[in-house]
Amino acid sequence: MTFLLLVAGNLWASDNCIDCHTKVSPRMVMDWGASKHSKNEVTCSTCHGEDHKTAEDYKMAKLPDEAVCAECHEEQFESFKMGKHNLGWTVLNAIPATHMAPDELIEGGRGCGGCHNMGIRTEEQKKDQLDKGYRYQVNSCDECHTRHAFSLKEAQNPRACQQCHMGYDHPQWEMWSSSKHGTRYFAKKDGDLPEGAAAPTCQTCHLPDGTHENHTAWGFLGVRLPLPEDKQEAADRVTILKALGVLNPETGEPTAILDAVKAADMARLDQASWEKERNKMLATCTQCHSQSYAKEQLDMGDAILGKADRLMAEAIETVAALYKEGIIEKPAGYPHNYPFLLTMMHTNGANWDTDLDKLSYIDQVLVQMYMKHRMRAYQAFFHVNPDYAYWYGWNMMTQDLGEIKELAKTMRATHKK
Repeated sequence: MTFLLLVAGNLWASDNCIDCHTKVSPRMVMDWGASKHSKNEVTCSTCHGEDHKTAEDYKMAKLPDEAVCAECHEEQFESFKMGKHNLGWTVLNAIPATHMAPDELIEGGRGCGGCHNMGIRTEEQKKDQLDKGYRYQVNSCDECHTRHAFSLKEAQNPRACQQCHMGYDHPQWEMWSSSKHGTRYFAKKDGDLPEGAAAPTCQTCHLPDGTHENHTAWGFLGVRLPLPEDKQEAADRVTILKALGVLNPETGEPTAILDAVKAADMARLDQASWEKERNKMLATCTQCHSQSYAKEQLDMGDAILGKADRLMAEAIETVAALYKEGIIEKPAGYPHNYPFLLTMMHTNGANWDTDLDKLSYIDQVLVQMYMKHRMRAYQAFFHVNPDYAYWYGWNMMTQDLGEIKELAKTMRATHKK
């Protein structure tokens, strides 16, 4: 704090922003003082404008979006535009459950929106947030390079990824950090491995050489086209696509949701685009491993996903039969008389405070099987984590299927015709 006061008192004494914020938000000023921005004459007004002058008019301070960062960091901005992170907000808004949750969790950034605010917004999208009273979720860059230090090293630290890539539906941090890759990273950091030892981080595999253009072969939903050659595996993937609303469960024809999946780049929809991402990952793996070994490991991840989909499709078909028999009444918000995974836990197909007595528990178990346990079963293979693959993934999918089967029996036995 002494350093901060000296800096504020001597170097920037004439800067009213520094003078005031040293009292109001001193650590923010300290972060900026330690940044490269402060050493390159990038001051408060450079990013926030000059309209905000008093405590009362704080809303006059401009909260900069990515375009402001691009004025100096054009290469990084253009790279980010091409990557998966730029589609975070688009993906979030393409999922029906988003529009059923409280605003605080989405635009307010204390739920899905806290991470999925990644993505360059249109002026209309920014206005929608501002109209709801949310000013602070407008910039993707500060997700990894946090305010106001905006450190390159911070963004290169795997803990920068931990903020979002953890928890219920995508525990990549937990899987990586307890894998051999993660163990070696922490051992090397502690000095227990030599400086030249390989210790892959999230950035090594997904953002190599400082690129911001990140993609994955399977995408978030773990589905792709074309369909597999194996008939059972192809049928299982079709069943999952129906439960995602991408295919009409009655006709098997594509729906409007497929257009949203395409727009948000949530899945690879042809063999070439899938192979492009797989080959990029193979090239990364072969920095340490032989190509044959790396390919064998990645192929095993593909194979377990096919087997996990056998369990998943069986569960979907079990619940779908209850819809067809009228034991579960189709929610008004569902596109078809069929399970709809993209409502997440809002299995009444309604807003968070509506029709709460119509939530379908068996559908919630189905969502858990897909979003939580199926994710673990196959993602753990790609993140080299045996325990997550088996106990947190495969075994829990098996348990979910058992619970769904038992619930279906009970619902049939107790259903009043």
